[in-house]
Formats: sequence, C-alpha cells, structure tokens
Amino acid sequence: MKKTGFIGAGNMATAIIDGLLRSDPSCASDISVFDVIPEKLDIMAKKGVNTSSSVSEVTRLSDIIVLAVKPQNYAEVLAEVKKTVTQNKVIVTIAAGISTDYISKTIECDCPMVRVMPNTPLLLGVGASALSRRNISDEDFEYVYRMFANGGVAEILDESQMNSVIAVNGSSPAYVYLFAKAMTDYAKSQGIDEEKALRLVCATLKGSAEMLEHSGDTAEVLIKKVSSPGGTTLKALEKLEEKDFYNGIIEAMAACTDRANELSK
Repeated sequence: MKKTGFIGAGNMATAIIDGLLRSDPSCASDISVFDVIPEKLDIMAKKGVNTSSSVSEVTRLSDIIVLAVKPQNYAEVLAEVKKTVTQNKVIVTIAAGISTDYISKTIECDCPMVRVMPNTPLLLGVGASALSRRNISDEDFEYVYRMFANGGVAEILDESQMNSVIAVNGSSPAYVYLFAKAMTDYAKSQGIDEEKALRLVCATLKGSAEMLEHSGDTAEVLIKKVSSPGGTTLKALEKLEEKDFYNGIIEAMAACTDRANELSK
C-alpha cells in the first residue's frame, strides 16, 4: 500500500480510512492523520493508524495526501502543504467547489491530483463518489479510485463536470431524506406507527433503486408498470404533476450547481 495521509479526521476521512482498513487491516501502519481536534486523533489512534503533529508532517510522510477539510479552511491548510509538497506527491481533494487549478497555484506545484465528490452514505460503505483526474499516472489513479470504490460506487468524470455532479450525488441524499420524511409524516397522519412506516419507506426506496439498476427498464417504463389506468398510483402522479414536482427537482439541482459555481475557487 502507498503511504496515505489525511489532513482532517472528520466523517469523510473516517469513512475512507475505514474502507481501506476493511480491504486490508494490515495497512493501518501506512496511514497517517492530522486534525486540530485531539479527540479525533485519539479515535484514529485506536484504529491503529499513525497520528501526526502537523499538516506539513503528513505531507512529508505521505505519497497520497487526502485533503479532508472544509472549503473555508483550504487556504490555511494549503499554506502548510506548500512547505513540504513535492512533484511526486498525489493530492486528493474532496471539498465542494475547490478546483485543482486553485490548489496547484496556491501550493505552487503541479503535482498529480484527483478531485472527488463523495457523499455521506460512504460512511456505511454504500456511497456514490465522482472522481476527476489531473496529471496522474494510471497506477496512482487506480489506487485513489479504489479508495472510494471500497465504500460504494465510483464514477470517473471530467473536472468541468464536478460542480454539476454535486447536485447528482453530493447534495442529493438530502432530497431523498426530505421525500422519505414527507412519506413517513403522511403515514403518521393516518395513524400508522412511525417506526413501521419508516421501515416500509426505506425498503421501498431500496427496492426501487434496485429495480432502476437491475431490471433493465428505464425510469419511464418502471413508472408506467406501477401506474394502472384509473388507479391509485396514477392519481398520486397527477397530483405531483399538478405541483410541478419533476421541474421542481430539476430547478433545485440547478440551484445547487449555481451555488457550487459561486463558491468555486
């Protein structure tokens, strides 16, 4: 395994590290982590990974450097990365709106990079991650790809699409949770036990996703297969159409992309 360092030990870093440890428990000694919160480093130490005293130390010790901090902390972190980064280090960025151009200019090094947009289900090993590559060998890119594929689905895109894909997989779990909340709240209003309703809703979402992925039918065909003429489903769909549900989703995703573009560096 390549020496892999994480700057930041939050949820996403934890998800990636746990995926690495699941695939190879012996790799803990090749992982180093730095975070400004000592308690997070204590948690990492209990996993058997190495804890570092600074950003610069992680950069110096690692072949692959994962920047797992919030976008607003990038300027500060990159100033430290710059002190020890070299041309043969691979930088992986998982922050929304942070371009590889911005990183390269800030650290004054056009080292190999991978930009990633993961999502929170990565924490459970069922994430969806989009990756774009820059100036990186196939071998190193395959290694980074596997880091995220260990935690779910990973797809490769051009970097020009990385702001747009935030609406598709990065922010989209929130849309699904809102949909699930509405369904569950309606069930409660009808006197159905909340826990039972939530289990039915979750199973329906999972089963519908399986049908989309494995039935061989398009979404349009699957909708028709559930919608009997004059039936209950068709009545529900008519109400959603009346409320412009479909276009509302499209507009919401466009707003997400617009905001990502506004925040981009």
